[in-house]
Amino acid sequence: MTRIYDLSLPIDDAAPEPFPVKIERVGHAEGAGRVGLKFDGKIDRDSFPDSMFLSHETVTASVHCGTHVDAPFHFGPVSEGKPAKLIDDVPLEWFYGNGVVLDVTHVMHGGEITPEDINTSLAKIEYTLKLGDIVLLMTGADRYFGTKEYFTNFPGLGVKALDELLDMGVKTIGIDALGLDRPFTAMVEDYVRTKDGAKLWPAHLLGRIREYSHIERLANLGSLPRPSGFKFACFPVKVKGAGAGWARAVAIFEDA
Repeated sequence: MTRIYDLSLPIDDAAPEPFPVKIERVGHAEGAGRVGLKFDGKIDRDSFPDSMFLSHETVTASVHCGTHVDAPFHFGPVSEGKPAKLIDDVPLEWFYGNGVVLDVTHVMHGGEITPEDINTSLAKIEYTLKLGDIVLLMTGADRYFGTKEYFTNFPGLGVKALDELLDMGVKTIGIDALGLDRPFTAMVEDYVRTKDGAKLWPAHLLGRIREYSHIERLANLGSLPRPSGFKFACFPVKVKGAGAGWARAVAIFEDA
């Protein structure tokens, strides 16, 4: 039996966002009235059963809203000395493979996920990462989606831990938080205190040196029946020339 678990957050115009989302919704009755204007009055709402035509939605949103994939180009124009891949260039193979959930819910809000945290989580589930595995970091921050706490109540992946994951053959990493790095305010406060630019979006900017992709704003990782032994799929929408794309992330379990 195949079971598919939805690990995605919506593009939601009612949720707080750094870049506000706008969704214009046209209902069935309104659609019937509008369509006649497109055909010089040859048809009108009475041309349709129950005076209803088709619904329609127009979305104005950043490609970084909802569950989405960040391509190497988002991190900088060059990655590993070559032009960085845009979202429509990234190989689809990066977004389908064996999923591995690592529980890092013990890391404090605003804190940094370290190599020790990664190795402890792997030991807990008795798993050794393999080439092509897709690592999904469970912080528990998805429960804050739709609130202001979603912007602050999560840890970020440290550069040392990210380097270690890439060394293990991982190419794609997901997280159930607003971003892969620490909260914006925590990074900026550290920069103001130290004047060290390395404090600002370090996991993102490592993508200029080492090519990888990450998935932000996953959800429901805690609902999965086990942390490994499943396929993970998260294919990004093909937005031409963009550094990111919305995606529907799912975990696929095949049980006898």
